[in-house]
Amino acid sequence: MFGVSVFADTLFLWVRIMSERLEKLLKKAQALPLQPGVYIMKNSAKEIIYIGKAKNLRNRVSQYFGSQNRHTVKVKKMVENVSDFDYIIVSSEFEALVLECSLIKQNMPKYNILLKDDKGYSYVKVKKDGWKSISCVFRKDDDDCIYYGPYMSKDYVNTAVKEALDIFMLPHCNKKFPQDIKKRGRPCLNYHINLCSGACADRIDEKEYNRSCDEALRFILGEKNEIIRELREEMETASENLEFERAAKLRDKLKSIEKIAQKQTVVDMKYKNQDVFGVESIDEKTCLNVLSVRNGTIVNTESFVFDRIEGSIDDYVEMITNYYTLRNDYPHRICVDIDLSENTLLKEFFEKYSSHNVTFFTPKIGEGATLMSMAKQNAAEKLSRLLSYNNKRSAVLLELKELLGLEKIPYVIEAYDISNMNGSENVGGMIVFSDGRPDKKAYRKFEIKSFEGQDDYRSLREVLTRRINEYEKYKGQDNSFGIKPDLILLDGGIGQVNAVAPIFRERNFDVPLFGMVKDSKHRTRAITAVGEEIAINDNRSVFTFISDIQEEVHRFAIGYHRQLKNKNTYVSTLTSIPGIGEKRAKALMKKFGSLSKISEAEISELEKTEGINNSLARLIYNYFRT
Repeated sequence: MFGVSVFADTLFLWVRIMSERLEKLLKKAQALPLQPGVYIMKNSAKEIIYIGKAKNLRNRVSQYFGSQNRHTVKVKKMVENVSDFDYIIVSSEFEALVLECSLIKQNMPKYNILLKDDKGYSYVKVKKDGWKSISCVFRKDDDDCIYYGPYMSKDYVNTAVKEALDIFMLPHCNKKFPQDIKKRGRPCLNYHINLCSGACADRIDEKEYNRSCDEALRFILGEKNEIIRELREEMETASENLEFERAAKLRDKLKSIEKIAQKQTVVDMKYKNQDVFGVESIDEKTCLNVLSVRNGTIVNTESFVFDRIEGSIDDYVEMITNYYTLRNDYPHRICVDIDLSENTLLKEFFEKYSSHNVTFFTPKIGEGATLMSMAKQNAAEKLSRLLSYNNKRSAVLLELKELLGLEKIPYVIEAYDISNMNGSENVGGMIVFSDGRPDKKAYRKFEIKSFEGQDDYRSLREVLTRRINEYEKYKGQDNSFGIKPDLILLDGGIGQVNAVAPIFRERNFDVPLFGMVKDSKHRTRAITAVGEEIAINDNRSVFTFISDIQEEVHRFAIGYHRQLKNKNTYVSTLTSIPGIGEKRAKALMKKFGSLSKISEAEISELEKTEGINNSLARLIYNYFRT
């Protein structure tokens, strides 16, 4: 009791201090001028924790210290730490934007959207004399080498160099040629698995080796299509000249390049120079992924994680201006998933800093939409890896959203399965996963009523029709049927989806619908929608999650089927007693729960069942004792 009392007193004191401080800050804010400017929030240690711009300083800053209920979680945290603020008056909102960007770059405040590049620049280094070599480095040295770059993304350069070395069978080791040739006599494992040509063991001459280096460099610099065309022509020539061994090597190299090229998104050639901003949020974090396309090829990708934003126009303006304040490479087009085409601040920003016109585009279809999807997937994957340490369920839901192309994270998932035995005891089962966990209180059972016999498609149509009816009946009420799920999964393939999809369209039930496909061994293989099948085997976390859902709904439906079958078996046993029909048999089962308890009941207990008089009770009593 003493501890509770101390805690209550401390909390009361904190609330009072906070209230007094906010009142003081609000009074100061209401005395600000009605002019554009920049405001600088500071904590009790006089450290700058947030910098913002305003078209009207008084109105904007006063909003922070009014009602706290209107703020996002991030803003609430910031306001709780504000002890004082300064401000700078400027002549226009654009000047405020420029000053804000400059101050953010200098101070890197805790609560601003920080797109700080902490990875450094990367270069592709090529040794040009003698036996050539290709590597990824972080700075230019004063040596006799050629450097390509700089590139903002270390990961991109590392990946590109590694892929090129593998495809063109160049060494990953630090050996120097020709001095290290034949020092050990035998090549390493990479040679034996066709990832190295074995220069160290004198298995390739200098001319052929340097030719491979030149092709690898062209590959890194984005000339994949030209290399593919040249290799195909060279392979056909070798085959015509009966040089089958050489043709086979060229074929393998060609396949490797084509496999890598297939991973590259096709870019609309009309827009060879563009950046794509993909934003995803989950829990209290947001991730921005920027894909940079230059000369029609994706040359860079960067990801930034920061406190969750709501995705307003102001948030996007802050992200974009902060991003390009730290860079001097401006694209011709910027793709975002919000309409910024008429934003005057951004227009003025790029007019000031860019030597060419920069347009904003919100892609809906085509290559732009494909690139946007790719950027969002990268952002989701980054968040997924971050969250996997703390919240694996949130991470897998985010991965599932991206894999299926859903508009929002599927926090509520319903799954359905049908179970019967040659058409008898035909039932449907519905299970619910909330936040990645089974919500067994929301499970529901359906006994098929509209027909007799075996027809899974017709059964599913009845079950989902009844589900939609229940939603319309209980919508907005405290009832699990009144909640519209974020995703519905059917145990089955495209046939099941096609059987149910028309009902969703007719009833305007706008919930994503997919089928869970099994292989010949009844193991989860893929997810299917109308017209396509989505493989999930490569994504271990999603594969395991969908498998768990499919097994759970199958277990639940079969369990209800067996329960109903046993109940009907007991009912048929009772109807063999003279005077006991199906209605009275079901009443007995409902009251006693099992056949064994009915057989053990006394006459006085049996009489208490609806429809059972004394004479029928005696018949039942004697039936089980004879």
